Amino acid sequence: MFYFDPLYFVFLAPALLLMLYAQWRVRSVIGKYGEIPNRLGLTGAQVARAILDRNGLFDVPVELTPGELTDHYDPLRRVVRLSEPVYYGRSVAALGVAAHETGHAIQHKVGYVPLQLRTAIVPAVNIGTNIGWILMLLGIVIGISGLAWVGVILFSLGTLFALLTLPVEFDASRRALALLTTMGIVDRTEEGQAREVLNAAALTYVAGLVMAVLNLLYWISLVSGMRRSE
Repeated sequence: MFYFDPLYFVFLAPALLLMLYAQWRVRSVIGKYGEIPNRLGLTGAQVARAILDRNGLFDVPVELTPGELTDHYDPLRRVVRLSEPVYYGRSVAALGVAAHETGHAIQHKVGYVPLQLRTAIVPAVNIGTNIGWILMLLGIVIGISGLAWVGVILFSLGTLFALLTLPVEFDASRRALALLTTMGIVDRTEEGQAREVLNAAALTYVAGLVMAVLNLLYWISLVSGMRRSE
């Protein structure tokens, strides 16, 4: 019966609305600046390669990955992966997204602490998010609050991951914009356009954190209610 608890939707409604707005904003901004070619005519792959080489990351490859908005840096394999619209694209949006992903590679090189922490907790997060809600639900159903609280602790690792994601993403964007400017890849107008693209993308991570926090608070409210009824 917990699957249809109206309180769940009350908790998550603000996050769902923010997430929908963030997704619309990203697609709107990328759609807008995805039609504007950068003045140098560089592809996203060329921009990523230039920034990586500028920072001595000659051994970090730039690879094509399927899909749209699937761009990412893999810290385990040390690879920058760009979606087809970014890899081959010559737009201002492609340029900004490619530079952002190289920002993560630079974070890795300099030992940026939030990135190290986020990478380190990935195995625990995967276990916690998959098992935590089961333990919480089981503890509530059979009336064992201790078991439910263990589930809450495990489940909260996902919220910690979302929290660590914010400084990682904001810092990568900051590095990207600084490099695009200092390397002369963008002019003042393009810098502002790239900043708008990256700010829109950052909003999705803010929405993700709000979703994770409210989801966690919902489960905490249920488990806390168990203790009061015991």
